[in-house]
Amino acid sequence: MDNKTKKSTFSSQFGFVMAAAGSAVGVGNLWRFPYLAAKDGGGLFILIYLVLVLTFGFALLVSDIAIGRKTKKSAIYAYAEMNKKWSALGVVTFLVPVLIMTYYAVIGGWITKYLTVYLTGASEAAAEDGYFTSFISSPVSPVVFALLFMGLTALIVYNGVEKGIERVSKFIMPILIVIVIIIAVFSLTLTNTDNIGITRTGLQGLMFYLKPSLEGITPRRFLQILLDAMSQLFFSLSVSMGIMITYGSYVKPQVNLSKSINQIEFFDTCVALLSGMMIIPAVYVFSGTEGMSAGPSLMFVSLPKVFHAMGKAGIFIGAAFFLMAAFATLTSCISVLESIVANCMALFHASRKRVTLVLTIIYMAASAVITLGYSIFYLEVTLPNGTVGQLLDIMDYISNSVMMPFISLFSCILIGWVVGSKWISDEMESSGHPFKRKKIVQYHD
Repeated sequence: MDNKTKKSTFSSQFGFVMAAAGSAVGVGNLWRFPYLAAKDGGGLFILIYLVLVLTFGFALLVSDIAIGRKTKKSAIYAYAEMNKKWSALGVVTFLVPVLIMTYYAVIGGWITKYLTVYLTGASEAAAEDGYFTSFISSPVSPVVFALLFMGLTALIVYNGVEKGIERVSKFIMPILIVIVIIIAVFSLTLTNTDNIGITRTGLQGLMFYLKPSLEGITPRRFLQILLDAMSQLFFSLSVSMGIMITYGSYVKPQVNLSKSINQIEFFDTCVALLSGMMIIPAVYVFSGTEGMSAGPSLMFVSLPKVFHAMGKAGIFIGAAFFLMAAFATLTSCISVLESIVANCMALFHASRKRVTLVLTIIYMAASAVITLGYSIFYLEVTLPNGTVGQLLDIMDYISNSVMMPFISLFSCILIGWVVGSKWISDEMESSGHPFKRKKIVQYHD
């Protein structure tokens, strides 16, 4: 590999933070977090999520990035560098982005479709019942948008770390954060009186979002919420999937990792919370609690109705929202593909450009198959969490709810009981900067 990947570095600490935050601040925050919060008791889910992020999630993020910088290798060889007997863990970690990449561009294509709808003045159609279902079940249109999104992602990765990933992330991330804040504040100012005279406000929606709901809580229900929060943590922070190991391998020795990781964690958590603040109060104002039942399609079913109800302002807010969502999904999709590219460069001793071209063809085909899982290849599978899923949901469940917890568990064992957590903390302090939250990652020493 590694002669090729060693030549790739982020040019600055800011560039690394923006790229890593771009990976973390992705579709997991904008698509997954709001509907899980609505489904899992609002503030109860948020509280559990925050506890996990500040403890378990932080430890995993630190471990991934420190492993990457210390070994200068991507996941498939980084674990073997730590302990040769644990090389299989690197292979399993490599397989997570391999699975995720099959459907990430599909979601990116959906978002791009909605962005074009709002930019072309056809937003009224998007608010109609059945629009989203009609779109994703079409055998042509969603495939085209998925392929376009996949192509753009591949083009950026093709251009390398500094000229591609870092440059795009430094441009996109500040814009994304500004848009998130503006729409979140706007959502809180909304008010609406429905046809039976009930008035709802954005602030009431905010309380619905933040107030912990214990209704129907049983031990089994609590464990399901805990699992949802944990799977969201993996998806959101990009941990236990090799991405942060790959990005860590591009970080220069003099960079203050402790400060950088704190910034990444802060950006990611703030955007997740603001995403819920954007979406849930707005949906509550115009659709009440019934609007929350859209589940994973909350972004594509409930929100267009909300934007339509806003009148002319909704056209601009809708366009800004889907532009932001497209940016967030693109930066995450880039990081997933980059992780696969870096590992394949090591496996096959091939150049970035050649590997990227081959993977682009493979994942364009995979994206098309997953997209057609709602039409030509439609099937229904009952997942262990009780939901009924199609091809996309199956890939999401296997990667997020099965493989990532498995990887995180064995990573903790490797670091805490085999190589020792000092291995991580030494790397965190290798640049001469203090590691103030060291105790969180001292598993066993």
